[in-house]
Formats: sequence, structure tokens, C-alpha cells
Amino acid sequence: MVPVETVNWCQRRSAAGSDGSFSVCSERKRKMIMKMMMVLLLVSQHALGGVVEVNEGAESVLLPCYSDIQPEDPFLIWTRSDLSPNFVHLRRENDDDLKNQNQRFRNRTSMNPDALDTGNFSLTLRKPERFDGGNYSCSISGGIKELNLKRIHLKVKVGQQEVEVTEGSDSVVLPCRTSSLLPEDTSVEWTRSEPEFMMVHSSSNQRNQDGFYRDRTEMSKDFLRTGDVSLTLRNPRDGDGGRYVCTVHRDQDVLRQTVVLKYVKEPFPSWASALLVLLVLVLIVSAGVFYHFKDYFLKAPLVKVDSGVKSVLLPCKTKLYLPGGARVEWRDGENRTVHVYPNGSDDPEEQNLTNSKRTRMNDDPLKTGDLSLTLEHPRFADSGIYTCRVSIWKRVILMKQVHLQVKGQWYKC
Repeated sequence: MVPVETVNWCQRRSAAGSDGSFSVCSERKRKMIMKMMMVLLLVSQHALGGVVEVNEGAESVLLPCYSDIQPEDPFLIWTRSDLSPNFVHLRRENDDDLKNQNQRFRNRTSMNPDALDTGNFSLTLRKPERFDGGNYSCSISGGIKELNLKRIHLKVKVGQQEVEVTEGSDSVVLPCRTSSLLPEDTSVEWTRSEPEFMMVHSSSNQRNQDGFYRDRTEMSKDFLRTGDVSLTLRNPRDGDGGRYVCTVHRDQDVLRQTVVLKYVKEPFPSWASALLVLLVLVLIVSAGVFYHFKDYFLKAPLVKVDSGVKSVLLPCKTKLYLPGGARVEWRDGENRTVHVYPNGSDDPEEQNLTNSKRTRMNDDPLKTGDLSLTLEHPRFADSGIYTCRVSIWKRVILMKQVHLQVKGQWYKC
């Protein structure tokens, strides 16, 4: 600003020359000085600056700077005084001039091509990193004098919040907090930039909200008092997963936080999981039943023997535990009892008279599991299917079959 003493000195010199010939500060010069004071005051107000916060790893961050000042042959300069070289970005009337740009910002800065026409001198910094934090200055120059328009303090927060939601959930909260007791003109925007820019929610103007989020977003109505600007997203669906940016416009400060939403699909819906468990149980039970009664479904082994031999063995073995009260019963193809082993001893009274003296079993068959039947002096008429059944209290727990084929002549008298 122009010192007050300069203006007073000008006024005194004007008063000294009453005839006007010695007036150093004519009316025209006084107006010029006042105009310069107004310009410098405007520049001073613009240069007050603000704070911009962003999470490390965000897609980009905007450093705002606006001005109506337009000197002849202007160019715009963004600098950081703690770096050498301190040039962050330089924009001339027709193109960027980045030959003296600090290497850490190479290919990461941009300005609007029509910045000098619109007065929007804001700088976009892509992929902000931890070391990008610091004080940035936005200036304009006509080649002779440089005017500082704004100072921005950039805060880069390390890390980003991640939120996980499972398919079928009623809602999910994307957290974002700032200081409490916010000014009345504070506005909040939730946006996405991938796969394209979308306005997810706006506290001041929902007309720009993307249709994909229509009637699915909500913020606390008391966020100005609490500073809680978290977003509730109802009925999360496929396509909601990704990076969300919470932007708080508070006075001249711009605060940004990034939240990554992970949308997890269930491998199976809950009803399908229950059905799968039930199916596994059925398979287990079925396998057990099949193991016990597999001989119902398997083809009976064939035993061939010539008539006239001393004996033939009809095999039947098991690894199952057989309690002492089990009953072993052999029957022929006509369902006639051939041999019975109750309570651990042979009981020939129930046997078919034809075979009453020609059948026997090994000792302790219930303990050894060898339930095989020996048939002495097999005849042609003995051919057929023989069934070995084990039961407990009249409940069959094991059944096996043997096909006996006796070769030889059969004579009928």
C-alpha cells in the first residue's frame, strides 16, 4: 500500500503553490495515486490466501486464484519460496512456459488455457504427494512489476480412509470431518472422478447430482455445528465402489478428504449358503446310508463251483462294529431261511430242512466280522442268490448278496 505520509506530502506541496505553478501533485496526479492505492488494496485482499487440504494419493488438488487485474502483456506465475528453483508453473498469453519449472512438478501442473481471459488463475496439481505441502503464491506480471494475488497453504494428509461394504447392505457411511461451528456460507460437495466426473452430493445444490445417486445420499442437517460432513449412501450397489472426494468450502479455505469405498460381493447369497450347507449334510448322510446298504445297489459277486465238491464258501465280511445282540441270517433266492446265527450260536431249528445239516459259520462271527457261510456238498438245485442280513431288534443294518452257480447234472426221480 502507498504510505499515508506520501499522500500528506503531496497535499502540503499542493497547498504551497497557491498559484498552481509549483503544485507537485495536481488533481490528475492525486487521482492516479488514489487509483494505485485502490489497486494495491485489492491485491492485498486477494493475497490473504487460505488453506487447502488433500489426501496423499488423490487424483488431483485445485489451488484457487481469481483476479480481474490485467496488465499489458501479462503472464501468471505460481511459485514456492522454499524450493530452488521456486517456479511451480508459468502461464503466458498463448501457452505455458515450463522451461524453468522445478523438476518435482514436471508433468503434474496445469492451468486453464483461457486463464488470462476469464480471470481464473487456479492451478491444478495432479497426484499430490506428502512433500507437496507448503506455501504457494499466485502472481501476475506485465514484465516490469510482479503483483502477488494470493497465497495458498497446501496441506497433504498422509494415507486415506477405506470403507468396506458387503453386497446386500442397507447403507454405508463415508466418513469426513472438519472443525465445528462452520460459517453459514460453508458448502460441502461429494464427488467422484472415476470412471468420469460425477456429483454425488451437494449441500447447496442437488440439481447437479448425478442420476446414479438420486435419492440415495444424505448428510447430517446439523453439519455446520458439528463439523461432521460424512455422507450416508443408501442401498449400495455394484458400481458404487471407488474413490470419493469430500470437499469443504469454508471462507477462503478448501479442505479435501479422500475416502475409498470397497464394494464386496458375496460369493453366495445367504439363502444359497444355507442351501449349500443342507446339501452337504444330505450328501454326508447319503454316503453313510450307501456305505451301510451298498450291497443293495452293487451286483452280487458270482461264486462258481462244480457239483460233487466237498463244500463251497459264500463270502460275507464287514468292518462294521456288530454288537453281541445282532442276528445274522442267510436266505436263499426264494426267501427261505438257510442259516441263522442268533446270540452268538447256531440255531438250526429255523433253517430250511434241505440245508439243515449242510451249513455252518465260523466261530465268533460278530467279533471277527466274517459272516461267510459254508455250504457242504453243493448241488445243482442250490444255485441262486443268497442274502446275508444282519439286524438288531428287527432293524436291518447290513445286507450282502452272493450269486452261487453250481455246475453239474440235475436228476429228478
